[in-house]
Amino acid sequence: MTATVPPAPRPAADRMPVLYLSHGAPPLADDALWTAQLADWSARLPRPEAVLIVSAHWESAPVTLGATRTVPLVYDFHGFPEHYYRVAYPAPGAPALAAKVRALLAGPGTPVHEAPDRGLDHGAYVPLAEMYPGADVPVLQLSMPTLDPGELLRLGRRLAPLRDEGVLIIGSGFFTHNLRGLMWGAGPDEAPSWSKEFDAWGGEALERADLDALLDFEHRAPAGRIAHPRTDHFAPLFVSLGAGEADLGSQRTVVDGFWGGLAKRSVQFG
Repeated sequence: MTATVPPAPRPAADRMPVLYLSHGAPPLADDALWTAQLADWSARLPRPEAVLIVSAHWESAPVTLGATRTVPLVYDFHGFPEHYYRVAYPAPGAPALAAKVRALLAGPGTPVHEAPDRGLDHGAYVPLAEMYPGADVPVLQLSMPTLDPGELLRLGRRLAPLRDEGVLIIGSGFFTHNLRGLMWGAGPDEAPSWSKEFDAWGGEALERADLDALLDFEHRAPAGRIAHPRTDHFAPLFVSLGAGEADLGSQRTVVDGFWGGLAKRSVQFG
């Protein structure tokens, strides 16, 4: 039997970047500025072989893989107009990527579960519909097995080799996320002080590549517990930080500003 030779790593210049993006609610599709920003961003990225996305809206332990075939979307929101529940995004599944993820993550005491009927939630399909509107890039969603920043950082590190195989790894959350402070109709520069302060602190910590500060954001960031009463929307950043750690020093903010008073800062590693 001939041994399988793993593919050679891509040169660093050809390695896929890693993203953390703020995904917005379903009405993001009606925001001309934000949709244009996401479309312009994807147009400047290398064409991915597949997308592996971790969304704030799927917490499941142990780590779980979503459907590896096209299944209905998960409309995990309430109280919106009916047309938001008719959105379709029939991206192909990614069974080959799922096999690679299992190989990277599975081991003694670290099972990888599967949810074959679990479709993409709005943290995944809402931004992807703007970035890859043809729904022609295979997509695999991975659950967050914990909200612990250190554990998620280590998870991202284990996924990093996928970058050499054309996989675009995306953490999808929201840079500030306190729905009690949501300001419907606010302009792109309007935000409460807690949102602006946290956003400025987080942007500076990323520029400094200060992992220690970011990992301890609840205590070190101004208004940390106001900006994130629950940390699920900041948590995907740590998967992205782990996967993109080799490029932490050259990260850049691609989208900034505010939507409804919440910071929509979105960054790229590599």
